[in-house]
Amino acid sequence: MTEPTWNPLLRDQLSWHWTHQLRDRLAGLTDEEYFWEPAPGCWNVRPRGTGTAPVQAGSGAMTIDFAMPVPDPPPFTSIAWRLGHVIVGVLAMRNASHFGRTPTDYWSFDYAPTAAAALDQLDTEYAAWQEGVASLGDADLTRACGQAEGPYADHPMATLVLHINREMIHHLSEVCLLRDLHLHTRTATTTTGAPR
Repeated sequence: MTEPTWNPLLRDQLSWHWTHQLRDRLAGLTDEEYFWEPAPGCWNVRPRGTGTAPVQAGSGAMTIDFAMPVPDPPPFTSIAWRLGHVIVGVLAMRNASHFGRTPTDYWSFDYAPTAAAALDQLDTEYAAWQEGVASLGDADLTRACGQAEGPYADHPMATLVLHINREMIHHLSEVCLLRDLHLHTRTATTTTGAPR
């Protein structure tokens, strides 16, 4: 039996999900879905100056809601918020720390004002992450993550790759579920005048 080549296997775990389960489900995301708040007190991405969360971060016309420390229980979050978290906290900051992207964080990022722009940001950061992981080959998967990963600095890069895979699958599946919920509750409201 041939020795497995780990780098393509790790990338395939995420790319298979992206290609066969996820990206097509995000196609056609509308601004109404993107900003929809299905529960009171949602955290969202909002025009600057309109948020009520303790922290509104962002460098452009839009800011993302959050608090430090996060309340217990945390507020429900919109599709826009979840995409912002994935684009910035899961991908862009890691692309900057490990693969030469311009440095960014929640405060300096320019959040998307539309669903289409957010999906463009997601596609860009996803492609950069997968390209960066591919550049590691197998050998660099065993090197330490480094200071950018805080208490996980001594963990191998393979651990970070697996973590990012879990984060992407987890959060973007939530986005797909929220799209389903929006479709079924908004359709029910429109048809009957009240949600079923």
